[in-house]
Amino acid sequence: MTTSLFVAIRARARTAIAALFAVAIASGSLARAEDVGAGKAASPVEEFSQQLEAFQKSVPDLNKSIQDSAGTIDSVTDVDKARAEIDKLRETVSTLLGAVSDNGPVSQLGVKALDHVRDKLKALAQESRFKPEERQFLIEQWRKLQEQTESATKELDDARAQFASLLQTLQQNEDFIGELIEIRQAERALEVIRNLTRDIRDASSQLNKLIGGIKPPGA
Repeated sequence: MTTSLFVAIRARARTAIAALFAVAIASGSLARAEDVGAGKAASPVEEFSQQLEAFQKSVPDLNKSIQDSAGTIDSVTDVDKARAEIDKLRETVSTLLGAVSDNGPVSQLGVKALDHVRDKLKALAQESRFKPEERQFLIEQWRKLQEQTESATKELDDARAQFASLLQTLQQNEDFIGELIEIRQAERALEVIRNLTRDIRDASSQLNKLIGGIKPPGA
């Protein structure tokens, strides 16, 4: 046998072996695909185990939901807590109203600033430490500050008066605001009830499937 003939035979043998491997691999892949496509049905015991595991995982979450819901309902239906919130609002309004009232500290801020500027102008009028042109320059600067401070003081006073009026309106409607606070709390209670109902229904659905899995097939 010549060398060239031997090489040809060996090449054909390798090709044949490769073809056989390809067929085998294809056959195995097809078989696995058929198994996956067909899908073996879970046995009743396996299905029950899966449902039991799912239910057990949901129980802690449901217990927490129930406890949180109970705590929230207790909080939003607590009359004393609602009154405490109203009292806190009343105290806040009263404190603010005292600050921005006509004789309150806010009304005195502009007055103090203006008094300071006016005192400086009086002092400069009698000041002899500076040259006439220097003194004149300083006086002009303080006069500009006086005009700006007067304008800012008026704006502050207008804002203060408006805010004080609004606080007084709020103060006069404390009872109505108290009812609105209680309505808001009742709405929170309603939301909690609806959410808990949904959670319990979901758990009931899981439990129903679990109980169904307890029965023997055909029972």
